[in-house]
Amino acid sequence: MPKKAKPTGRGKEEGSAPCKQLKMEATGGPSSALNFESPGDLFESLISPIKTETFFREFWEKQPLLLQRDDPAVATYYQSLFRLSDLKSLCSRGMYYGRDVNVCRCVNGKKKVLNKDGKVHFLQLRKDFDQKRATIQFHQPQRFKDELWRIQEKLECYFGSLVGSNVYITPAGSQGLPPHYDDVEVFILQLEGEKRWRLYHPTVPLAREYSVESEDRIGRPALEFTLKPGDVLYFPRGTIHQADTPPGLAHSTHVTISTYQNNSWGDFLLDTISGLVFDTAKEDLEFRAGIPRQLLLQVDATAVVTRRLSGFLRTLADRLEGTKELLSADMKKDFVMNRLPPYYMGNRAELSTPGGQLPRLDSTVRLQFKDHTVLTVGPDQDQSDETQEKMVYIYHSLKNRRETHMMGNEETESHGLRFPLSHMDALKQIWGHSAISVKDLKLTTDEEKENLVLSLWTECLIQVV
Repeated sequence: MPKKAKPTGRGKEEGSAPCKQLKMEATGGPSSALNFESPGDLFESLISPIKTETFFREFWEKQPLLLQRDDPAVATYYQSLFRLSDLKSLCSRGMYYGRDVNVCRCVNGKKKVLNKDGKVHFLQLRKDFDQKRATIQFHQPQRFKDELWRIQEKLECYFGSLVGSNVYITPAGSQGLPPHYDDVEVFILQLEGEKRWRLYHPTVPLAREYSVESEDRIGRPALEFTLKPGDVLYFPRGTIHQADTPPGLAHSTHVTISTYQNNSWGDFLLDTISGLVFDTAKEDLEFRAGIPRQLLLQVDATAVVTRRLSGFLRTLADRLEGTKELLSADMKKDFVMNRLPPYYMGNRAELSTPGGQLPRLDSTVRLQFKDHTVLTVGPDQDQSDETQEKMVYIYHSLKNRRETHMMGNEETESHGLRFPLSHMDALKQIWGHSAISVKDLKLTTDEEKENLVLSLWTECLIQVV
């Protein structure tokens, strides 16, 4: 069993978010180092021996956590996730500068990009690595490395948010990036060699964008330490950081696993408020009344306008209190459209091909791939007038393409079903029970019940038990 976590030093506790450093000495444990039984088990094994309750109470969005492990089995497993030697076979598959690979080096506090044009050739990449002491940044390796796919798919289920990754391979005595902060929650897994890190107190806590910071502004590091294979580092978005590979040693390889980009309460509010305003305007005449003449030409907001807007916001707040409607629309859909498909080492076609017994009225069914589906309510997309009825939409990621995950400019499409709003209670029954009899579904006719489960079964979302 791993020993109890114990502090091994702290940085200067200045500002509202002091940094804490804990050293973890793990003895033994599974050779894979991670437990894939469930998303929760995976995350807890990633931050072991810290418990998840402790992590979210003391560290998440608050301060960094350093987990240093002296466990050869864990180190060996981490080294298997991505190696410098993997680049040769990956380049043969058709990698491109900018899209798949960046080559860069930190020079005088600034990032110098050394990319060539077009396709990446391994010999040139290795030449820049050896002679120019350049860092190789490989984008989204989970597209090609099965074990990273397995890890990140489970983490997307756990967080309910997209989880991306980048691999950084840096020669000895070199640094790839200048001091900067990110707009994502970061988990660093050290895979090969050693990396020396310096963390600084944030100038913008929980930052919403990436930014480079100058050394003369950020002051002295709050924490300095070296990661070795098997070590894990977490820090919140906004944490200023820089890292270099110590001279005289082998190269360093680490993978940065990141999540919670644009996933704040502010983002959720923007996602829900437009639908709330649209629905309220259907029922409330004041919301449909015109704004004062020449309001858009005014330089300053008048007291009358401010009071009126405040009143509208109070009306929306009152409407929101106690509602049980499914609030998010775009964020839910964006997440499930762009996330990884379920980790599956068999024939991918089997995920989207119905199997097992056909559901009937006397069947008992259960939901499968629950973590890969979302329910939303929205207007009927086949109607254009303002009186269009709402529909229930079910989106899933079973048919998503792993090869385009987190690639940004790649086109994605939604997969799923839609049902009349009257089917919502029956769908909630299926989503809320481990198993349920088809005849017990809250629908008016047996035909509706059978049609509902047949549609879900055809989409591979339920199975007969």
